[in-house]
Amino acid sequence: MIFNENFTKFVFYHIIYMYNYSYRGDEKVIYELSEFFKILSDQTRLKILVLLFEKEQNVSELQRQIGVTQSNISHQLRILRQANLVRYRKIGRNVYYRLYDEHVEIIIKYAMEHLKEFGGIEDAQS
Repeated sequence: MIFNENFTKFVFYHIIYMYNYSYRGDEKVIYELSEFFKILSDQTRLKILVLLFEKEQNVSELQRQIGVTQSNISHQLRILRQANLVRYRKIGRNVYYRLYDEHVEIIIKYAMEHLKEFGGIEDAQS
C-alpha cells in the first residue's frame, strides 16, 4: 500500500470535514467536482496520467506506449493542461509533459486502491 493508515485517515477526515462544513449545498463546488471527474473519465487521459507517474514524457513517447494517434494524444493533453492536471516544459522544439503536482497522482492511486480493495481490479500498481 502506498499510503500509511494515519495519512489516509487524515485525508479522509479533512475531506469529510470540508464537505460537511464548507461545501454542503454549494452548487458551484459540486459542479466543479463533477467537471473534474468527467475529465478523469476518459481512458486515454487516464493512461496518459498513469504514464506520467513515472517520468515526464513527450507526445511521441506517450503515443508509442498508448497506441493512439499523435493528434489524439495532443488533444487529450490540451484538455489535461486546461484542467491543471499536467504541465509542460519546452526544450528546443521538444515539449515534455509531467503531472501538475502530487495531488493528481494521489487521487488516481487512491481510486486504484479503492478498486483493488473491493475487487474491482486484480493487481493495482502502487
